[in-house]
Amino acid sequence: MYPKKQLAQLVISACQYYNIDKVVISPGSRNAPLTIGFSNLDEVETFSIVDERAAAFFALGIAQQTKKPVAIVCTSGSALLNYYPAIAEAFYSKIPLLVITADRPKHLIDIGDGQTIRQENVFKNHILYSANLIEEESKVAFNKTEVSNAIEECVFNSGPVHINVPFNEPIYETVDVMESFNFRKYKKSPSVHTVNYDELSEIWNASKRKIVLVGVYNKCEKTQDLINRLAEDPSVLIMTEATSNLYHDNSINSIDKLISKLSIEEFDELQPELLVTFGGMVVSKRIKQFLRKYQPKHHWHIDEYKEMDTYFCLSEHIKEKPVQFFEELFKKTLVVDSDYQEIWIKEKRSRNEKHEVFTKETQYSDFKVTEKVLDNIPNNAQVQVSNSSLIRYMQLFNVNSTFSVFCNRGTSGIDGSTSTAIGAAFASERPTTLLTGDLSFFYDSNALWNSYIPNDFRIIIMNNSGGGIFKIIPGPKSTNALQYFETPHQLTANHLAEMFNFEYEKATSLKELEEKLVGFYQDSEKPKILEVFTPSEINDQVLKEYFNSL
Repeated sequence: MYPKKQLAQLVISACQYYNIDKVVISPGSRNAPLTIGFSNLDEVETFSIVDERAAAFFALGIAQQTKKPVAIVCTSGSALLNYYPAIAEAFYSKIPLLVITADRPKHLIDIGDGQTIRQENVFKNHILYSANLIEEESKVAFNKTEVSNAIEECVFNSGPVHINVPFNEPIYETVDVMESFNFRKYKKSPSVHTVNYDELSEIWNASKRKIVLVGVYNKCEKTQDLINRLAEDPSVLIMTEATSNLYHDNSINSIDKLISKLSIEEFDELQPELLVTFGGMVVSKRIKQFLRKYQPKHHWHIDEYKEMDTYFCLSEHIKEKPVQFFEELFKKTLVVDSDYQEIWIKEKRSRNEKHEVFTKETQYSDFKVTEKVLDNIPNNAQVQVSNSSLIRYMQLFNVNSTFSVFCNRGTSGIDGSTSTAIGAAFASERPTTLLTGDLSFFYDSNALWNSYIPNDFRIIIMNNSGGGIFKIIPGPKSTNALQYFETPHQLTANHLAEMFNFEYEKATSLKELEEKLVGFYQDSEKPKILEVFTPSEINDQVLKEYFNSL
């Protein structure tokens, strides 16, 4: 049974041709031709998720893991606007998301007809391509070209694209056979980028203080080998974060721990002559402030797609993959004699010793809970982390190198962390743990309205009764409106867990937390939630004491 609508058949056939094999559908009427078509294809795996915002982030989580486009399909009107947060995240995180929205025909827009808005180009500020199709048989060639352009942009430039599909009624008619469409043979044109390796190698060889800073990055054996090689050069200081998924003893894997409390003279000594960056967004605000104030002579950013002048001193955008770039560069570079790495690795070890002393002595708090939770996640887990304070706490600890860590840092929003984690858990063969704050969890509670959650999925909620980040960052506490920043509450996840068929445990002390963690990762017939209640009145004090102790 297939849709009678030729335009629906064309879009569905294009998805088949380009091997789009996962489609997340939100129920509605105007998208009926698409729903009927996709759900009747054996080679396409379809998912039904009611809330469009949750559906889009769920698809984002799948695409994050598979690195292949995932389609999302919804009805007309306000439905598609709920996709926007995930689209923006996909845009800045370079995740392929194929957004297919059903629409009313043009003659029904802005005349007072129901469930109609101006859908054409509605995502124009955060989309790689917008294809606005036309439901006329004479426009088949135009529609084929537009759909192909959109999907190829999604595949080859790794980001979100929008296909807007208007349907006149009737929309539920079906046929037994779909029409055949001949789509053009597609092939990615080889990118021609000129990299002057002679000039860059001269800069590299002349620089005795080099920082290689990596943002969000998927775990990759070849890139890890690259980091291992870079660490052999005493003039190179490697800086990574938990979301970089790269590890080395001679790297700075906790940036804020190192650069907090440095003197002006020490900042001068740390200032690099050459900064090389790759990967996605960087969590540490301190490193951004440092590099904007103490700018390097040269900043190279390596990215196939986007130029990112995060530190306002970009001198070279290198449109290559990091491994390919360095393989070529290394043919012309020398190991530079320098004590730059040695000085700062020694300082790192000193800070780590102070860190160990503090963590042993500190009281029950967000900080202490983060340490205990990270110590108890099993090896080789996938760890999804929500935004705000939790991802910042995580940066202060030595994260298990077998983990794969993910966080929606493209827009750094709290709105879809749980939905993304569930999509990623579904797509991944690894057991997945979501570490989340209470506001992020409750904000995205519709994420649990989902039939595809694996039984080994685990959620740990750090419930500090409000947005703890607003006590940590300077500013909000100095106002008389803290309650509007912090949003204090007395909510718990207990009833949500019962409603959505999760096992539920809670902890209100370090002893209770240790007890609950003992069996938390054992096999179960349901996914599990562990809600850890922390004292909101002291969390910010503990964190300040921590940085002072360094």
